[in-house]
Amino acid sequence: MSIDSTARIAPDAELADGVEVGPGVIIEGPSRIGAGTRIQAHAYIGPYTTIGTGNLISFGAVIGHEPQDYAFSGEPSYTVIGDHNIIREYVTIHRGTKPGSVTRVGDHNFLMGLTHMAHNSSLGNHVILINGALVGGYVSVADRAIISAHCIIHQFCRVGRLALMRGLSRTSRDVPPFCIMDGTHTVRGLNRVGLRRAGFGQEQIAALRQAFKILFAQRVNLSAAMARVEAEVPLTPEVQELLTFICESTRGVAMGGGRGEADEL
Repeated sequence: MSIDSTARIAPDAELADGVEVGPGVIIEGPSRIGAGTRIQAHAYIGPYTTIGTGNLISFGAVIGHEPQDYAFSGEPSYTVIGDHNIIREYVTIHRGTKPGSVTRVGDHNFLMGLTHMAHNSSLGNHVILINGALVGGYVSVADRAIISAHCIIHQFCRVGRLALMRGLSRTSRDVPPFCIMDGTHTVRGLNRVGLRRAGFGQEQIAALRQAFKILFAQRVNLSAAMARVEAEVPLTPEVQELLTFICESTRGVAMGGGRGEADEL
């Protein structure tokens, strides 16, 4: 264990073997830091924070601070960070608002500089948040999604698995899995490059492409379009995942571009 002499660590903070703590770091308690995690200069770790193994917490990051929410009453709430995440400089991750609630980051995620996760939000695994992306309260981002630079996700929205939000885009609706989205919650097509990189085969991609053409190539009634998909498209597990995601939406789903075509189909 390597702890700089200028770091301030609470007596009830638990640090495992191999943790590195840089100059000016503040670690409040109760908190737990897993083996091999590196916390660089002037980072802040708030109380009720659990950080797993092999993480990098970079310069000036703020993890587990109080939420920016008038409803917060000061009761214990939590931040849970998994394993092997890269959390770069000046990232902010705030703990839950309601007593006992959690803000959660899974494993193998990459949060680039100046990204923000609000209270009660969650990331799955292998998610990338690119510089300046803002994830609102209670937002959930599924595995392998990419949130590009300066994107804004409104509170309570969901971002599906392997979705890609292009830079400067914003959404107050759910972002379907496997899509490319830009502008204001507008689906532009299927994230074919991301699917191939994730190991999807040609048949899986072809079925999703067929479903996306029906659902998003133009603005249509989604219920009618979903019925067409069920009748005309092979119901692979991925197509079923897409349909289930749409059915479970409470905020509405990002729409097609309304031009009679989608850019990436």
